[in-house]
Amino acid sequence: MKIKEEFFLHSVGDVHIVMQDGTSNVDFGRIISLNPTAVYLWERIGHERFDAGMLAGMLAERYGVTEKEALRDAEAFVEKLKASDVVTEEE
Repeated sequence: MKIKEEFFLHSVGDVHIVMQDGTSNVDFGRIISLNPTAVYLWERIGHERFDAGMLAGMLAERYGVTEKEALRDAEAFVEKLKASDVVTEEE
């Protein structure tokens, strides 16, 4: 999967949100807030293809957690993105 091209991270101070750019009609159901760990993942993947396993590897390497813990957190992040319709399975 990958992040849809129209979604971008916006940061103001310590607040980080993902929302659709380039539209005058903001769908507030598709705005999500990210914690610093999720921001790290977002910035690493950009608009490239990824899966939960890849994200888990990034988390385990960066934070020194077990693969099991990292995979649990990565899957939760992916589910959050899917629930907000921020990702696509298309090329």
